Amino acid sequence: MAFAGGVFVSSTEVKQRKMRCLLLAALVGMAFAGPAVHFDDKFDDGEEWENRWVHSSAKGSEGAKFKLTAGKFYGDAEKDKGIQTAMDARFYHASASFDAFSNEGKTLVLQFTVKHEQKIDCGGGYIKLFPTGLDQKKMNGDSKYYVMFGPDICGYSTKKVHVIFNYKGDNKLIKKDIPCKDDELTHLYTLILRSDNTYEVKIDNERVEGGKLEEDWDMLAPKEINDPDQSKPSDWVDEEKIDDAEDTKPEGYDKPEHIPDPDAEKPEDWDNDVDGDWEAPMIDNPDFKGEWKPRQIDNPKYKGPWVHPQVPNPAYEADDSLYRYTDVGAVGFDLWQVKAGTIFDNILVTDDAEYAAKVGKETWGATKGPEKVMKEEIDAKAAEEANKEESDETKEGDEASEEAEDEEDSEDQDEEETPRDEL
Repeated sequence: MAFAGGVFVSSTEVKQRKMRCLLLAALVGMAFAGPAVHFDDKFDDGEEWENRWVHSSAKGSEGAKFKLTAGKFYGDAEKDKGIQTAMDARFYHASASFDAFSNEGKTLVLQFTVKHEQKIDCGGGYIKLFPTGLDQKKMNGDSKYYVMFGPDICGYSTKKVHVIFNYKGDNKLIKKDIPCKDDELTHLYTLILRSDNTYEVKIDNERVEGGKLEEDWDMLAPKEINDPDQSKPSDWVDEEKIDDAEDTKPEGYDKPEHIPDPDAEKPEDWDNDVDGDWEAPMIDNPDFKGEWKPRQIDNPKYKGPWVHPQVPNPAYEADDSLYRYTDVGAVGFDLWQVKAGTIFDNILVTDDAEYAAKVGKETWGATKGPEKVMKEEIDAKAAEEANKEESDETKEGDEASEEAEDEEDSEDQDEEETPRDEL
């Protein structure tokens, strides 16, 4: 028995009150704990970034290093500094490690900005999450990774966002096509992986795709398969249309497509013994009406397309942990670029999608407007200079033409004024 609040209570009730207080304190602590930020690099501390990032030497002379720059145009000369691919036709392998974490029971967010200011023609702009134990100095395209995410552009046919997850040792590509941005401005790419086995892809803080991992990746065997004991009946008719037996070919459709040229004549020097029998060349027949086909009518025996009956797949096994990675420990780039110049910045790995959106708004969102203005000013100035150069060339050409005409006129005048006795 204990005395509390002016009354006597049992020791059991005292323990229960303490437990409730502890639980409440824990809940309050969780509410105010804030997001877990596993990695955050804005490259805003000058050359210190080189102490965090390790360049791989796996490709030797075929590889190149990133350099720190805000590029040719930007919204803020300091805040927009990132690491840029600096040499054409090179591999780029660089990574940064952090304290290992597991996303079990939590959201995993991978976010970064990409600026293809070189008007990229062919090259990757994606980022990877690696497990702990990555050999950073030898990291290359064969190094195991958990997640690969970001834009990939090559010519006109490939302009997409890669979303690749490693599942049980295999890299699984998303089955959906997600278009990426292909202009020269900075864009924000965000991947959200949730513990309920769903995902979301955002570009510039706007959702562009999302869904279930099981549906959009071939991670698991299908739930159902064709019934092996069933097959299409032999009398099943799936031809919707048939030829009309009562339709007949009109007159004129028996003309050949090509006929001998009636205007052609055998060459005079043609020798049948040497050249063989002469034949007139063939020309298109003006009376040819094309291939005749009977008209189509509805097939009275048509039953519709046959659908194979489905049965549960014995190989299917549900997995509630498709999303889970237990030892994420590094982030990095594994790229090939034909034309260098891409700038990466604002790299964030966290467990809070709302926090990531806030960071995106404070970084990319704050400088995108001024960056666009500066880009437009540079483009306008370049267009003005190009027009002036073209105008100067045209003027020089006109002046040269006038000089040539003056010389011709002068020569003609000299000829006219020459005395007859000098001719």
